[in-house]
Formats: sequence, structure tokens, C-alpha cells
Amino acid sequence: MQKISKADILQSIKDNDVKYIRLMFTDMLGVIKNVEVPATKIDKVLENQQMFDGSSIEGFVRIQEADMFLYPDLNTWLILSWETLKAGGSVARLICDVKKPDGTPFAGDPRFVLKTQLKKMIDLGFSKFNVGVEPEFFLFKLDGDKHPELNFTDQGGYFDLAPVDSSEDVRRDIALELQKLGFVIEASHHEVAYSQHEINFQFDNALEACDNIQTFKLVVKNVARRHGYHATFMPKPIAGINGSGMHTNCSLADKDGKNAFFDETTKNKLSKVAHEFIAGILTHAREFCLVTNPTVNSYKRLVPGYEAPCYVSWSEANRSTMIRIPASRGNSTRVEVRSVDPTANPYLAMAAILAAGLEGITKKLEVKPVETNLFALDNAGRQALGVANLPEDLKEAVDSFAISAFMSEVLGKHLFGKLIDAKNKEWDHYRTYVSPWEIKEYLEKY
Repeated sequence: MQKISKADILQSIKDNDVKYIRLMFTDMLGVIKNVEVPATKIDKVLENQQMFDGSSIEGFVRIQEADMFLYPDLNTWLILSWETLKAGGSVARLICDVKKPDGTPFAGDPRFVLKTQLKKMIDLGFSKFNVGVEPEFFLFKLDGDKHPELNFTDQGGYFDLAPVDSSEDVRRDIALELQKLGFVIEASHHEVAYSQHEINFQFDNALEACDNIQTFKLVVKNVARRHGYHATFMPKPIAGINGSGMHTNCSLADKDGKNAFFDETTKNKLSKVAHEFIAGILTHAREFCLVTNPTVNSYKRLVPGYEAPCYVSWSEANRSTMIRIPASRGNSTRVEVRSVDPTANPYLAMAAILAAGLEGITKKLEVKPVETNLFALDNAGRQALGVANLPEDLKEAVDSFAISAFMSEVLGKHLFGKLIDAKNKEWDHYRTYVSPWEIKEYLEKY
């Protein structure tokens, strides 16, 4: 992780003619928010004196306790290369922690929730929680009023190239923009569905990885719009085709920096710690599904037939399970959690996965792998193997989450209650909405 000082920031402002600074933070639902200030106010920012009204932010506070302060993480200083000012000059950003007027962390700040779990990890004798994600997204065309339509931008499929993948120039421009910002791009390719894409970047420590996910989404959307397209991370924008996931690869490093999941003396080269970490995730998978798959639309993706995992299980290679173990070993040994989708608040999702895995380690849990194709079995067959389903809709996810003492502890009472309230409202809005499908199916028939 880069180390940036106040002096470095002041010099960068001068060298890059920075005119404005975006002070970014993330709300409960994973939406990026920001307070923009002129660069002339940098001293105030660096002294942690920038205040904002928290009562208008989802999952934050009541109006009578609205004052919040933004504490910038200096190591997140970045010149936003895609933002240019008509009058000249550039725009920079800092990702901030949210704190109360007395300087203590605000319990509703998702970044603070993740930091709390990372501290617990260190207390248990580990040095890092490494995270690498595989975010997928769709590109759609815009109408004459610049509103997105569900019209594909290409007819490509998995790993296709031009002229079939006519959007590859957009994807390449996104990758190039990310490289300007310091991202190390691992791979970039067309996904299974028309207009669906994936760009993978190098793993990082969990906190930095989550910051990168938020930056990645901004870049994807801005570059797509520059090409006249709309990029969406909605998990299932179109029925009948594959949805978008965000497979999450993770591993723990021991106090010496070595991969704690690798053990060359075992048959599958996985350590006892890795097995326990997996077991912890599976034990709490249904409880934290509301965090890793937080929308009504998330559960349109988690259905059989489209390669998305639906079942609480793990395997070394079986892609019908929720967790698989990629073939690489040594420093690359990792656990791939395949259920996560890109609407997840990354800070909360990684906090939940880490907390569950750590509990598996402390309680020495064990869950046997499943090598059977679970998509080929009925419910009775899966139950015979001891394999549960992930929640089938948002309501089931909320109910599983709401009775979880584990998730209440991970998120803290403030966010736990706020998230239940918000998602119950979302479900109520959905279940009372009369959809076009219902009109088509029932209006004339009855």
C-alpha cells in the first residue's frame, strides 16, 4: 500500500493544478457519496475539519444528531484522470472515514465496520486479509434523451472479440483508464451474455480492495458514458440470460506474511485454517446473504441454470457450489466465494465474509466438500447431502439476517437495525408493485 503524506498531497495539488477535491465516503447501501471542496480548502480537509449533514445519508443518523466529520485517508489520494474542467485544472479525490464531532468513529460507517473485523483478525495472529474480485457488468445503449435502454451494445459471448464483440474498445478504454490510476489489470474479456463484460484487477489488502471496487465502479460508468453507453452492475437486468456476479477470492496471511491457507503436506494442499475458514463462511452464509446479495434483483440471479451458485456448499472444482478452490497453490491458494454480486456494499460484504471465516477458525468448524453436480439433484437429493439453499428472495434473506446474533455483532446494532428497516421497505415496495408480467398474464384471462 502506498504511503502518502500531507506534504505529498500539497505538492500533487501544485503539480497537477488541482482545482477541486472530492471527499468520498460510502453509505449503508454501498452508494458512493461525496462532498466537493475547492483545493484552497485543503488545509481544513487535512485537519479533519470538513463537516457534513449525516441525516440525509442512507443508514446514517437522525436529524437531531446530524453533524458528521470526514477524516480523509491520505493514502487514497488520487487524481481523477477522467474528470476535466472546462476552465482548466484537474479534480482529485480522497476516501474518508466518517466520525462523530468528538472524533470517535461513527458506527454506521461501512469502512469502520470492516476495520473492526480487520483488527479482530490481527488479534487472532493474522497479518492480512487479501481480497481479489471478479466484477461483471452490462453495457446498454442510451436513448435520444440519454436514458439507458435494455438494448445490447454487442452480440458477443464468452471470450469473443471484434467484430462480434463490438464493445471491446469500451472495455479496453476502461482498462486503460484504470491503469492510469494505478490499477494492475489481470484480465479483461467479454462474458457469457450479450453486452456483458468482466475486468479483473490485482488483489489487495481488504480495505484497499474495497476502496478499489468503489473506484472501479466510478471509472466503468464514466468511461461507458463517454462512449454513449450506460454501464450497470445490476445483477440480473434481463431474464433468461446469465446475470452479473462479483466472485470474491480471499486468503489470510499469517504473522510472517505467508499464505495461511496453503499446506503442502496435505492431499489437496489446503491447510486446516483454510478448511475452518470455509466452514465458517458456509455456517453463516444464509445469515449474511442480505449483505452480499442486498437487492430484490439479486435473487433473480441466484437461480439454477445460469452458472450462479444457489447452494450452501464448497468444492475444489465443482462450479455448482457456493465456494470453490481455484487450482493455484502456494501463495495463490485462495477461497472463491461465488455468491457475491456487485450491488453489495464491498466493505460490509468483506467484513461479513472475514468475520464468518474467523469464527470458523476460532471454533474449529468443519464442512465436507461436495463434488456432486448440485444442479442435477432435486431438493431431497441435496438435503440428503446436508446442502441448504441460499435464500430464494429478498424477504427470506431479510428474515435470515434479522434473527442472526452473529450479523448483529458484525455490523453493530446501528447498521443492523437500519439495514433491516431499509430492506423490509424495499421488499414491501416490490411485493405491492403490479408488474407488466401480471398485466399480460391476468388482465384478459380473468
